[in-house]
Amino acid sequence: NYFLSQNSPNPFNPITTLKYELPEDSFVDVTVYDVLGNVVSNLVNANQSSGYKSVQWNATNNKGEPVSAGVYLYKIQAGDFVDSKKMILLK
Repeated sequence: NYFLSQNSPNPFNPITTLKYELPEDSFVDVTVYDVLGNVVSNLVNANQSSGYKSVQWNATNNKGEPVSAGVYLYKIQAGDFVDSKKMILLK
């Protein structure tokens, strides 16, 4: 099955790891959003083979600028699977 786990550590500063599982080769999109739904960072946007995967987020936006402390959401889309979870950045 597809699976998205809670980021670790959470709360975090300055880096957290997002882990997920793909039961088959899929196009994967992992994106971080702020609480208003604005895209903060595109972490993964590529075809990936099946298996356990992880990606780190260093609390920066797509321009490489540090983001403020607060609550963020991360969402995975892979095939027909969509899931999201929240994480907390402490400064």
